[in-house]
Order: sequence, then C-alpha cells, then structure tokens
Amino acid sequence: MPAKSAYSRGGLLSADRGIGTQVAALVGFLGASFATSALGSLVIVSNAPGWYAAASKAPWTPPGWVFGTIWTALYAAMAVAAWLVWRQRSAPIHGAMRAYAVQMLLNLSWAPTFFGMYPMLGVAALWLALAVIAALAAAVTTTIVRFGPISTTAGLLMLPYLSWIVFSGSLNLYAAVNN
Repeated sequence: MPAKSAYSRGGLLSADRGIGTQVAALVGFLGASFATSALGSLVIVSNAPGWYAAASKAPWTPPGWVFGTIWTALYAAMAVAAWLVWRQRSAPIHGAMRAYAVQMLLNLSWAPTFFGMYPMLGVAALWLALAVIAALAAAVTTTIVRFGPISTTAGLLMLPYLSWIVFSGSLNLYAAVNN
C-alpha cells in the first residue's frame, strides 16, 4: 500500500485534483460568496439611511459596522466550507452542494425582501423577510448536516453562520413586531 501523501484525503489538497484546480475552485467559491454579499449589500446601503434608520430596532442590535465585519468572516467561512466538501471526490457531494446552493439563494433573497420591499409593502415585507430567514436557517441546518459527514471541518465552519442567522432572525422578528 503506498504511503499517504500530503495531498491525499487527509491533507489540505486532494490527490486527484491538481493544486491549480483546487486554488481556482477556492477562488471561485470565495468569489461567489462575496458576490452574494455584494449584491445583498447594494439594497442594504441604499435603504439603511432611509426607512431603516428611523425604524424601531431591537435593543440588542449591534452597531452597523459589526454587521459588515461579521458577514465578511461568515462569507469566507462558507466559501471554505463549500470548497472542503467540493474537493472530496470520493464522497457523495451532490446533495450537499445543492443544499449549499439553496441556502446561498435564500441568503441572497433576504436583504431585498427586508430592506428593499419595505418601502412598497411596509411591515408585511418584514414578516415576509422573517419567513425567508426561517427558511434560510432550515437550509443552513440541512447544509451543515450534509457537510458534516463529508468534512467535519466544513460542517463546523458553517455553525457560526447558523448562529448569526438565528440572531438575525431575532432582530427581524423584533422589527416586524415593532414597526
């Protein structure tokens, strides 16, 4: 039996994918993750100084700069988690990657629902956004459950994201009830 190389399943890079392919994939996952962030940020930036600035917010709402800092770390962790799963060719990854794609689409849809639809729909948009974030929490949970058996590290990297989604859901609920 040949010795395990540093690039085998136990190492950072998988033996059956070249380092160039793996680096390109990681950059691709990071790019997709930060593109999702940038798209969501557009609607937030354009609406935060307006209706949201005057809205009633939960007493536990952190300062605005905290959101950008946390989300940057979470989007990076999500991308690395997806990459860790993607690189495990010996595992059945299709369901896990589908779950990841669904949660990314739900993630992308929350900001336009919460921030962008409020001027048109009022508080109904906040309740709709709460439904989106609940679906997002379920999708992230599914992603974690599917990632974990393929890569424990990937599953663990998604846990802070789920925690932040639940926290964000509490902020969303407060806004829906109090505006």
